[in-house]
Amino acid sequence: MLGAEASDRIREQVGKAIVGQGRVIDHVLAAVLADGHVLLESPPGLAKTLLVRALSRALNLDFGRVQFTPDLMPSDLVGTNVFDPRTAEFTLKRGPIFTAVLLADEINRTPPKTQSALLEAMEERRVTIDGDRLELPYPFLVFATQNPIEFEGTYPLPEAQQDRFMLKLTIDYSEPKDEIEILKRHHAGFRSQSLEEAGIVPVLTTEELKAARQETNSVKVDEKILNYVYQIISATRSSNDVLVGASPRAGLALMSASKAIAAIRGRDFVIPDDVKELALPVLRHRVILRPEAEIEGLSIDQVLTALVDAQDVPR
Repeated sequence: MLGAEASDRIREQVGKAIVGQGRVIDHVLAAVLADGHVLLESPPGLAKTLLVRALSRALNLDFGRVQFTPDLMPSDLVGTNVFDPRTAEFTLKRGPIFTAVLLADEINRTPPKTQSALLEAMEERRVTIDGDRLELPYPFLVFATQNPIEFEGTYPLPEAQQDRFMLKLTIDYSEPKDEIEILKRHHAGFRSQSLEEAGIVPVLTTEELKAARQETNSVKVDEKILNYVYQIISATRSSNDVLVGASPRAGLALMSASKAIAAIRGRDFVIPDDVKELALPVLRHRVILRPEAEIEGLSIDQVLTALVDAQDVPR
């Protein structure tokens, strides 16, 4: 399958910069094939930015990075019309959002007004500037990062915006052997600032990506699998530990992400393990726990894992 072949090529290139983290890379690729945005959460220093930069270079896509700060205004992101006194006319100055791959760094450090400026772009792939609606490039992918440790000076993302992220991926520390390999690479001269020196080259054209997405969209999903997706979504709404369950949009995201991971694994059909693998990344930012569950020390991943494990797996 084209999706599996393309993913292998991209993995090889990304692996020149990122050591280990195979599952995270697969899930990022699944989001790319399914045309979804990704929220990346980890402590500082775990190569979130490097991952997105390496991915955009392998995909031969323009990359833009915006550091979200408390004083960032919506116009700083999307752009504005600037008056030119020489011509007595307004000229459109496009913001950094006009790129194929946008890294929204520490998205929870900027106020809701600026966060919401990203909402239209993520959902409709276009922005509005002074009443004019402007299309964004194809493809348009947002990778947002946030630090799970520091909460001072941050603004929690509104539920409506979190829902626009197809996946929320949590990145953990590398395995010991991988971290030693990172040390060896940097000792040998690897510089994350220069991906060209690392040997990362573009391996996919925009047309090939479009074709891979079309192939992914045609991956077969049996009715039993659709029922399995619904069971998991429905279980979040009836759980005693959950205050707000997953919406139908979450079910669509789970189905699309499962089709993408199936394509990456070289199949033209979805199996239950695909759904189970993507359930937490799709749901962990869409489900809100009851305060009582949090007081008991339960995490959202623990609750979701129990709910998924409790469902009957289709044969």
